[in-house]
Amino acid sequence: MKLLLLPILTSAPIFLTSYVAAQSSNPFGIPTEDSPTPSANLVVAPGSRAQGWLSQGRSEVIARHGIVATSDTLAAQAGLEILQKGGNAIDAAVAAGAVLDVTSQNDTGIAGDLFALVYVAAEQKLYALNSAGWAPAGWTPEFFKDDLGVERVPSSGVNAATVPGAISGYDALLNRFGTMGFKETFDRAAKIAEEGWGQGERRHRDLVSAESRLRNDDYSAQVFLEDEKAPSLYSIIRNPDLAAALRLIQEQGRDAFYEGPIADAIVARMQSGGGVMTHADLAEFKSEWVEPISTNYHGYDVFQLPPPGQGFAALELLNILEVCAPVHDVNLAALGPSNPNYWHFMVEAKKLAYSDLQAYNGDPLFTNVPVEKLLDKSYAATLCDQIDMNKAAEPSIKGGLDGGTIYLTTADRWGNMVSFIHSIFSVYGSAVAIPPYGMILHNRGVAFSLEQDSPNVVAPRKRPFHTIIAGFVMQGGEPLMTFGNMGGAVQPETHAQHMVNVIDHGMNIQMTTDAARFTHSQNSNQLSLEQSLYNLVGRALQVKGHDVRSVNGGSVGGYQGILFTKDPNLPVPVYSLQSIEEDHPVNGIYRGGSDHRKDGGAVGW
Repeated sequence: MKLLLLPILTSAPIFLTSYVAAQSSNPFGIPTEDSPTPSANLVVAPGSRAQGWLSQGRSEVIARHGIVATSDTLAAQAGLEILQKGGNAIDAAVAAGAVLDVTSQNDTGIAGDLFALVYVAAEQKLYALNSAGWAPAGWTPEFFKDDLGVERVPSSGVNAATVPGAISGYDALLNRFGTMGFKETFDRAAKIAEEGWGQGERRHRDLVSAESRLRNDDYSAQVFLEDEKAPSLYSIIRNPDLAAALRLIQEQGRDAFYEGPIADAIVARMQSGGGVMTHADLAEFKSEWVEPISTNYHGYDVFQLPPPGQGFAALELLNILEVCAPVHDVNLAALGPSNPNYWHFMVEAKKLAYSDLQAYNGDPLFTNVPVEKLLDKSYAATLCDQIDMNKAAEPSIKGGLDGGTIYLTTADRWGNMVSFIHSIFSVYGSAVAIPPYGMILHNRGVAFSLEQDSPNVVAPRKRPFHTIIAGFVMQGGEPLMTFGNMGGAVQPETHAQHMVNVIDHGMNIQMTTDAARFTHSQNSNQLSLEQSLYNLVGRALQVKGHDVRSVNGGSVGGYQGILFTKDPNLPVPVYSLQSIEEDHPVNGIYRGGSDHRKDGGAVGW
C-alpha cells in the first residue's frame, strides 16, 4: 500500500512512503521449515472447466502416433521420446518403467516385480507376461517359524524379498516384441539418475513416512536420506549408484542382474542380513508368458492376468454386478453414482468377489485356483441371494494387504498397446537397499502365509499372492482400452468401478478417474469414500449398516488409461524399418487419461 503525505500550504517536497502489504510466508509455493508443504495449508474453492463435466480435472490427451500415460511426467516423456525415435509401444513401456525405477522408488524399482498385457497388432493377439519373482529355495514355513522365530513373513528386511522379477520381465518384453534393447530404453533413466530430478509433493510425503524404516539400514539411509531425514520438498535428488546399475544392464543385459555383479551384490546383502537367497535362486529364475483371462461385461471383453495376481476378482465382481443387478431390481446406469443404493450394491458385490479371492488365490503352479468356475456367469448367479439391499454384510472371508505400485500404459502408431504394472509393494519395499547399486528391494514375500492349509502357503520357488494387476478391454476381437489402477488391495474393486464408469455411464477416459471412488477393507469391513462422495451418500450408507469414513485421494490409488477408436475408412498401418518421417499415424484416434491424484500425466504425439 502507498500512502501520500501531502503538505498543506507549503512548497516543501512531497514524500512517498511504501508499506509492504500482508503476503504469504510461502510465495510461489516455496517450502520453509515452518511450512514444508505450503499448499496443504490453503482452503481454496476449486475452479471448473468450461465444457464437458465441469469437475473433470484435466482434458483427455488425443493423438494418432502414440500415447504414453504414467504417474510421473519424466517417465511419460521418456516413453514418448522412444516413440518419436521409431520405437514401438513395448520399447516405450520399458523406457517409461525404467525412469519410474529411478524417480519412484517409493513405489517401484529394478528390484521389484512386473506384469504386462501386450496387444500385438501384427498378430491381432493379446499376450500376458507374468514376471513375479519366486521364493528362495530355502523358504519354508519352518524357516520362518523355527529359524527366524516369527509368526508371519516379515514386512521389512532381507527376508521380506523374493527374487526380483522386473529386469527379467523387461528382457522378455524387449526380446519378444521390442525393436530396441536395454541400451536405448534405459538411457534416459540412467541420465536422470546421474543428473538428478526434483522431489515432488507425493513422493516427498512417502519418503517422510518411511524415514524410520530407511534409517534401520545404513545403506538405505545413505541413498535416500540426508542427515537421517528426507530431503526437502522440491530439492534435487540424485542416485549415481542406481545409475551405475542401469549402465551395467545396458552393457550386459539381464545377465548383469541375475548372474553378474548385481546378482553378487544381492546375494551378499541377503546372506549378510540372515537371508537364504542364493545365486541359483537368481540365475534359474525366468519370466512366464501366460494366457490372459477374461469375462464379458455388457458386450465388452475385459481381460486380466491369471493368478497369482488378483485380476480374477475384478472379473468376478463385474459378473456379479451384471448377473445380480436384475435379481435385485438394480440398474446401475439408471441409478447413477449419486444414489446410495448404487454404492451399496457395488460394495456388497465387492465383498463376495474378494471372499473368493482370499479363499482361492495362490501360485497356480502349486495350487489349484478354480478360475474357470469363478468366472462362470452361472456361478455369479449363485451369489446373488447373499446381497441384502437394505443391510451391509460382514465379509465371509477376510484378508488383504495394502501396498503401492506404478501403472503405465503405451500405444503406438502401428496399433500395439501395452498395459503394464510394476511394483516393490510397500512404500520403499523392504527398506533394504543393495550396495553399491542404489536400489531398494521389494517386500512381496509378506503376502505369503505360513499356514499349511492356505493356497498361499510359502514354499521354495513359489510365487506369492500378487496385488498388482493390469487391465485390457476388447470388443469383437478388436483392441479398445488399456487401463489400470494402482494401490494394493484396492485394485480389483477400482478396476470394476472404472468399467462401470465407462461402459454403464459413458464416462470418457479421463472422467472415470476424476470421479470419486470407494474402497472397502476386507479385513476391517470399513468403507472409505472420497470426501465429496462421503458428503453425498455417506450418511445414507451408514443407515444401511456400513462403517463409513471420509478419505482423501491417497486411499483410492491412481489410474491411467488409453482408448483406441478405429477409423474403418483408413488402412491398417504396416510396420516398417523406414525412417520415422515415412511412417503414418494409426488408423484412428488414441485418447489418454491419467489420475490427477498422482504426479504424472498422459502425453501424445
